[in-house]
Amino acid sequence: MRASRAHAMSGVVRVPGDKSISHRALMFGGMATGSLKITGLLEAEDVLNTAAAMRAFGAQIDRQDDGSWRVAGCGVGGLSEPTAPLDFGNAGTGTRLIMGVIAGHDMTVKLIGDASLSRRPMGRVLGPLKSMGLEVLEGDRDTLPLTIRGSASLVPIEYKLPVPSAQVKSAILIAGLMARGETTVLEAEATRDHTERMLRYLGADVQTEKRDGLTAITVTGDAELVGRDIIVPGDPSSAAFLVAAAVIVPGSDVTVEGVLINKTRSGLYTTLQEMGADVVFLNDRDEGGERIADIRARSSVLRGVVVPPERAPSMIDEYAVLAVVAAFADGETRMQGLAELKVKESDRLAATADGLAANGVTARVDGNDLIVTGAATVTGGGLVATHLDHRIAMAFLTLGLATEAPVTVDDAGIIATSFKEFGSLMGSLGATFEPAKGLSS
Repeated sequence: MRASRAHAMSGVVRVPGDKSISHRALMFGGMATGSLKITGLLEAEDVLNTAAAMRAFGAQIDRQDDGSWRVAGCGVGGLSEPTAPLDFGNAGTGTRLIMGVIAGHDMTVKLIGDASLSRRPMGRVLGPLKSMGLEVLEGDRDTLPLTIRGSASLVPIEYKLPVPSAQVKSAILIAGLMARGETTVLEAEATRDHTERMLRYLGADVQTEKRDGLTAITVTGDAELVGRDIIVPGDPSSAAFLVAAAVIVPGSDVTVEGVLINKTRSGLYTTLQEMGADVVFLNDRDEGGERIADIRARSSVLRGVVVPPERAPSMIDEYAVLAVVAAFADGETRMQGLAELKVKESDRLAATADGLAANGVTARVDGNDLIVTGAATVTGGGLVATHLDHRIAMAFLTLGLATEAPVTVDDAGIIATSFKEFGSLMGSLGATFEPAKGLSS
């Protein structure tokens, strides 16, 4: 697919539901007693794969005529062994969190995924879960395909995260629901807290406290989750591309309604404001235990900044599109502490630097840092290798909206894994995308 220079982007839109919350709503709904309604669920491939997995475990999950989803759960510890492998496609979050679900059940499950997911390491999740009682039948293997066996007698643990990871934390806490006693995760840096928030909302005993400079999150086992309706707010990682486009395309004025602005997810917007971007939160409110707002973004004169490593957990999925914005900033933008990007759907750190270089932007990787030198105009005209990474595809299509020459990505089909409405929403705001001959659109 090819993106061409846009005129002013303008309009008011709403992005699909948050992917992280959508995964958890389906899983926890399937583990709850009784039924619940989910409104605003993200209907992307990654989330639909999680829905299919929970159905395979015995939960009843159905889409309603009004677009909401109804989930009838089996209770904590009450899921059944699936009769076939669970295929998670490209969904790293779904795969890692489901390992926590499986850990507390006496069942054997095979997990499979696409080529990209099958290269991604699972060892950081498997390690603590194995100490609780999970078995990996392939021994020390830590990539898909994997066959794992859970236990009805999980051992509670206290585990300090070696690196910030909401997925690892969540998998342990989910398993802790089914352990006898208290399971605690210690983190030095704040990570996404959607698991804690939703488990509390559904009735689990989850406590958070400071302990020796760390944050301790403790879940009490033998838990019960009660079915309560869940509203999924707009995904800030999806909104990021629309906001970025408005900031870099001259004359733009875009509002994205109902976006999640949980402080563990808003690092990109903080950074954009530091760069001088005209990005503001309007109608700030609480909904279903989460903070949401309407985000208004207008074209801006930008300056380079240093993005500290401690901010990475709150914007780990947004660095590729931030790098695109940095290409138009005055001076150098240094994004620090990005080791986690090397084990995303692709080596996202290298893929971002390569994509920028292919379009005339000065960019380099220095250890775990990404350094981008901006300019008043960006040449564009390059072909970007996405490496089966949806966020690389969307970031560089966004770049093409403000470059002198069109920007082409080698595979736009992968975008459907998380944000299938990307093209139509961008188009409604004034973007021009068109198929590129011989490439996946």
